[in-house]
Amino acid sequence: AIYKDFGFEDIFIKLSTRPEKRVGSDELWDKAEAALSDVLEEVKRASNGRVKTALQPGEGAFYGPKLEYVLRDAIGREWQCGTTQVDFNLAGRLGAFYIDENSEKKTPVMIHRAMFGSLERFTGILIENFAGHFPLWLAPLQVVVAPIVSDANDYALDVVEKLRAAGLRVESDLRNEKINYKVREHSLAKVPVIVVVGKREAEERKVSIRRLGSQAQTVLTLDEALASLKDEATPPDLR
Repeated sequence: AIYKDFGFEDIFIKLSTRPEKRVGSDELWDKAEAALSDVLEEVKRASNGRVKTALQPGEGAFYGPKLEYVLRDAIGREWQCGTTQVDFNLAGRLGAFYIDENSEKKTPVMIHRAMFGSLERFTGILIENFAGHFPLWLAPLQVVVAPIVSDANDYALDVVEKLRAAGLRVESDLRNEKINYKVREHSLAKVPVIVVVGKREAEERKVSIRRLGSQAQTVLTLDEALASLKDEATPPDLR
């Protein structure tokens, strides 16, 4: 679900089992590998086969088996990102314990869950996957408001204020440049939405919306644009 939110549809989960040199009893490894295998089957069923699975014999860590989450990016490259790692070793070394139903001390098994691996590396994969063209909710700068004429500057700043109040990351471009120049420059910078306003838009309280990669423009009332962009900019986990 996390990877799908970020636009990755082609997901591979691999079960890495016991290596030759390892800690822990065979009974413990049997139990952990069986549990992770059951998880893989459950994931396959729940995703209706969308998530692919595989077995990697002997590729587990010396301290426990693991699930590796492999993503395929927009040009077909595979990246191993997240892991769910069973650890028989660290809890004991830390002196961690729990009291069981017989009032005896037991050493727990630890599970490490890292859905992104290195966050910086995952961000690099994400940038390449989208070629910098992020969906609106993820873009660092979501909207630029660009007036056509200086007479519309005050209205442009009012639009910026209202978009910002709605939670969007927005900037204005009040430079004395032609609108085509502004649109081209912000498109090259991969800004998802450019809101163009002129004298007529200011009089009618409307905006003209241009999407990255499209020559078409959509004219909406300011209230309609605010509602639409606010909804689109809401992260998937908050919808």
